[in-house]
Amino acid sequence: MRLEEYLKRVQVKISEWIDELQEEYITETFSKIESGKMVRSQLMFYIAKDRAEEVINLSSIIELIHLASLLHDDVIDDAETRRGKPSVFATEGSKVAIMLGDILYSKAFVELSQYEPKIIGYIAGAVTKLSIGEMVDVNLSHHFNSNRELYLQMIYNKTASLIEIACRVSAITTQQDEETFGEYGRGLGIAFQVIDDILDITQTSEQLGKPAMSDFLEGKTTLPYISLYNYLDSDGKNKLISLHKKELNSDDERWLLQKFNESRAIEEAYYFAKEESLKALKLIPEDATELRGIVDKLMQRSS
Repeated sequence: MRLEEYLKRVQVKISEWIDELQEEYITETFSKIESGKMVRSQLMFYIAKDRAEEVINLSSIIELIHLASLLHDDVIDDAETRRGKPSVFATEGSKVAIMLGDILYSKAFVELSQYEPKIIGYIAGAVTKLSIGEMVDVNLSHHFNSNRELYLQMIYNKTASLIEIACRVSAITTQQDEETFGEYGRGLGIAFQVIDDILDITQTSEQLGKPAMSDFLEGKTTLPYISLYNYLDSDGKNKLISLHKKELNSDDERWLLQKFNESRAIEEAYYFAKEESLKALKLIPEDATELRGIVDKLMQRSS
């Protein structure tokens, strides 16, 4: 089976599950959601290899959970767009976005209930971590956060935990080393989020499909901002904190970009992501070319 066929079958399976709900409005609203690159399913496919057929339903469950979390994310962030298109939050309102997210979570768990307790426990645990990460992210956004370890724990919970578990359950299902592939997924997930945080600063609104530097406006103090804070003198620290959650004007943006260039905070964050990705690569076999290719593509991302 080729990757394209696998991803298509995952999408078809998800559509079948949504149709089973027998609610036209849910089906119609869900059809407007972009599936994205389906990175978690790609990882599961490449880990399973010639046994990919066995993890299609698990991939579909993971994708439903991921989509549910994005629906809730958009409400939390007041995000008008998602992947360059109007979000469900923007078109249908926060109540519908929250309830649709809840429906996707619930349907995912209905399908998950058919699996062995170990897999159920892993995926349910990842959803718990994901939710904790979301809550901590919201709480951290109230004030400028300069604590690097708090940030790293938050992105592990919010982003990396589900990627880690996607890799782990694919390995379990196909009788492979779950620890190796789980740790690979963990490192990849952390690197993935840090690269996202960097792109929010370095890319244009057109490239991102959302306003540039929106993370800082929303109150998110990501790794580049934490690195910048540690570089600045007392006056610079105070100015950076004063810009937190502020609608930036052109002078503010110029000051930030100048300080990022002087401090090399972005390069420092990129180096950290690269180190995490290299750790992930060391865990997997040399002949796992596709999994290695995903890491390479991650580090070369521009959107």
